[in-house]
Amino acid sequence: MSGSTEQETLVYRRFTPNDIAAAHGLSMAVGWPHRAEDWRFAADAGSGFVAEEAGVVIGTALYWEFGANRATLGMVIVSPDHQGRGIGGKLMSLVLGETGNRVTFLHATTAGQPLYEKLGFRACGSLEQHQGAVFQPPLESLPAGERLRPLGVNDTPQLIDLASRACGLDRCAVLPALLQAADGIALDRDGELLGFALFRRFGRGYAIGPVVAADSPDCSRAKALIHHWLALNEGAFVRIDVPTGSGLTDWLIGLGLPRVDKVVKMVRNAEPARVEGPPDTLFRQFGIINQAML
Repeated sequence: MSGSTEQETLVYRRFTPNDIAAAHGLSMAVGWPHRAEDWRFAADAGSGFVAEEAGVVIGTALYWEFGANRATLGMVIVSPDHQGRGIGGKLMSLVLGETGNRVTFLHATTAGQPLYEKLGFRACGSLEQHQGAVFQPPLESLPAGERLRPLGVNDTPQLIDLASRACGLDRCAVLPALLQAADGIALDRDGELLGFALFRRFGRGYAIGPVVAADSPDCSRAKALIHHWLALNEGAFVRIDVPTGSGLTDWLIGLGLPRVDKVVKMVRNAEPARVEGPPDTLFRQFGIINQAML
């Protein structure tokens, strides 16, 4: 009888804008820093599902499609009071039914990784989260002829191209939306765009990302872009998520941005060896948008 009652009261349906307040409450319950505005940006850029019982949202899972054959998953939460009922697995099945054969990425916590492995995901890298109230960083020098400048309205097509090349995901839809919510700085050499970094409100303070730059010795270009935002926001609470092996970890720790977490990057519908390396030979993504959208 209890199983029948549960089936009648537990409902899975599409995520709607009206679910943002409840989703924000769920994320706070599990200790996530996201604001309601962060949820709204994520939901506007993607789609997803909720689990609802007796009219109360008790689980969420969102997904984002990039181009014709890539996707990412994230914002997968089940209320602590309702875990162990298979709700997370059902939400994931619904999302994967939508992404289908797309090469699909996510970042997994230690607790979530076994579920994702059962669903066909395999580890293909990792991500390191740094955050803190930053201190005045030392000046980072750039190669001769290169300079930082504000982003202009005509830069958007180039920004989309660089961001897409650096992460291997089509950013033509999400980057313009991100630019509406973020400030940006560009790295320029005689009119040629060599990189950029965005800075926006997020969680407890601010986030830097994405950070995209042409590769350089000692990551000097990426460091100069990040330095710009840290120097302007001394004492603010700032977060940046960087791929493991970026070359920035020790430098960030030295600036007062300790590494507070490390999560596993996973992929489905592709061999991990195919997606473990940089997708572009020149441009690299040194900081991601967020753990959900990569």
